[in-house]
Order: sequence, then C-alpha cells, then structure tokens
Amino acid sequence: MRRIHEHPILGTLKDAEECTIVVDSKPMLARAGEPILAALLAHGVYATRLTEKLREPRGLFCGIGLCTDCLVTVNGVQNVRSCITPVEEGMVIETQTGGKRER
Repeated sequence: MRRIHEHPILGTLKDAEECTIVVDSKPMLARAGEPILAALLAHGVYATRLTEKLREPRGLFCGIGLCTDCLVTVNGVQNVRSCITPVEEGMVIETQTGGKRER
C-alpha cells in the first residue's frame, strides 16, 4: 500500500486499527475511519465510477464532497461520496456506473 507517512502540513500519519473492506469483490486492508477514497488510492484504485454514457472513469476531483466524481456504491447504497465517507470494517464497496447529478 502506498501512504504518505510524513506531510508538511498534516504532520505524521497516526496509528489506526486496520480493517478489511471488500472492493469489487476483492478484500483490501484499510485504516479504520479513513475516507474510502484514501483506502482505494493506497491500493492503486483511481477510478471509483464510470460515466453512464461513455463509460469513462472518474475518481478524485475535489476531495471535499462537493462534486460527484468519486461516487461509489456502499453496502448496496448508490451515490456515496467516497472522499468524505469513513471506512468501516466489512464495508462492501462497488465501482458505480453513472451517478446522481446535482445542480
């Protein structure tokens, strides 16, 4: 897993309990409480959804929950913003096709 362990503004990465999540049917280790998107990026997963019409990959864009590029399906619930939703043990996360559009 790739992680930033020292950050000039955020400081040193603090210890956290590991938990297991399932991403597109693959188990992955994550840090409990970190954003889903951080766990995915640590494993080299950059696309969280595909656009409905052209099936183009989308992922991290704003990182603060304002856009809809990082939407995933979590435990069967669609349109979950992965950049602001904390990881929990046993979460089942799926790449989503399409997604809600807000204006």
